[in-house]
This record gives sequence, C-alpha cells and structure tokens, in this order.
Amino acid sequence: MTSESSEIMEPGTVRPGGRTARVRESVLRAAGDALAEQGFDRLDLADVARRAEVGKTTVYRRWSTTTGLIADLLDDMAEQSSPRTRTGSLAEDLRANARLVLRTLTDPRQGALFRSVIAAATCDPRTAQALHRFYAVRIKEWSGCVTEAVERGELPAGTDPDEVIRAVSAPLYYRLLASGDPLDEAAADRAAAAAVVAAKAGTYVR
Repeated sequence: MTSESSEIMEPGTVRPGGRTARVRESVLRAAGDALAEQGFDRLDLADVARRAEVGKTTVYRRWSTTTGLIADLLDDMAEQSSPRTRTGSLAEDLRANARLVLRTLTDPRQGALFRSVIAAATCDPRTAQALHRFYAVRIKEWSGCVTEAVERGELPAGTDPDEVIRAVSAPLYYRLLASGDPLDEAAADRAAAAAVVAAKAGTYVR
C-alpha cells in the first residue's frame, strides 16, 4: 500500500510509520491546540494544516472533514493515556483514578479540549461515536482495579467494574459541564470515596 493510499483511509483504520506518522502527530497536536483555543465551531482543516506546517492537501486527503480529524484525535488520545494505578487497595486505586480525571479536566489545554469535543458530540454522531470509543478504552483500562477488588473479597461477587469506574468520574464531569462547582482534590476524593461505599454496599452488582 502506498503512503498516498493510506492517507485516504478512514481515520483509525491505519497506524502509519515514518514520515506519515510524524505528519499525523503534528496534525493531531495542532488540532488539539486549535480545539482548546477556539472550540469546535471554529475548527478549520486549513488552519490546522498551517499550524502543523504541512500541506493542506495532505490534511484534506487523510481526514477530509473536521469530524474525521476529531475522531482520529480521540483515538490517539486514548492510546496515549496514562495506564491505571495499582496500589492493592480499591479506595486508593479509585482515588488515583479520580485525581487523574481531575488533572485532565483542570489542565488549561486538556480541559478546554474536552469541553469542545463534548459540545461537538452533542450534535455530531461521528464525534459522539469517537468520544464513546475514547471513554470505553479508558474505562476498560481502569476497570481491572475493580475486578481485582472483587477477587480480594473487597467487593461483592458480580460487581460491574465499568459502572464503578463511571461512578468515580461522573460527578467531576458534572461539575465541569453543568454545575460550575469547584473542581478540586476534595471533590475528586469525595467522588472516589462515594463510589467505594456504593460498590461495597452492592449497588453495582449486576
């Protein structure tokens, strides 16, 4: 397969190497910067190409639309995300998860980027699908700490690992997107502690 033919593949279906990989890295970084600075409504492929210092035809050929570019950006972010913490304690594992979500959402660049992508997902099915894939990857990465807690006898058998992880981050996203309440370590720690209490009580048993 030639490098040109790989450029017109659906985003996420090919992981190129060499120069093509460097171009992709530059373009995705530029797209993230543009989203964080300007939001989804002002995202423009030509502007992204200028920021990445690559030809416009390369960007249009490989991604074709802004939603295609966002989909690839989210796939890349999922791949590059930090691995989960393993402390041997459910409470500590979930607190580490909550603190990681907090750092992401309060980071000036990452927080703005996620707000833009979430806003885009509410009105664009392709972006929504990419966002769902991103969170599915991250939830699966962290659900192992719940599975291990069940095996240690910390949680009831049949506890749904994915639901527990969702319960940790949901209050933090609510603060980011809806209530405007402070996003700080106290809020993150409360979210983790509440998820532990609910899980131990059998709330998430399937």
